[in-house]
Amino acid sequence: MAKIIDLKTFTDKRGNLTVIEKSIPFDIKRIFYIYGVDESRRGGHRHHKTVQAAICIQGSCQIYNDNGTEQQEFVLDKPEKCLILEPADWHEMYNFTKDAILMVLASEYYDEKDYIFNRY
Repeated sequence: MAKIIDLKTFTDKRGNLTVIEKSIPFDIKRIFYIYGVDESRRGGHRHHKTVQAAICIQGSCQIYNDNGTEQQEFVLDKPEKCLILEPADWHEMYNFTKDAILMVLASEYYDEKDYIFNRY
């Protein structure tokens, strides 16, 4: 099931520094980011193998999640907030603010055969 983790962040008068080190529960093989999104919904799938970590590094967005047993909705609105999505988590991203940048770290390289588009 999807869960939020807090990334270690250091703050002082100069600003903030958020660190992704020893906090993501998988080895990172791929990084991509989504931005400039209109009113569209993104995602709409789950995976056979891939675990993902979603971080809205600017602006905000919402993520709907369904693991076949439980549905959840998450708001990503702080760059130190990270949503871990397990392979069974069918997810959809929406309500992007105009300035939103959603960065996603993935445990696997892109493989179109890893995607499952059918909802539960």
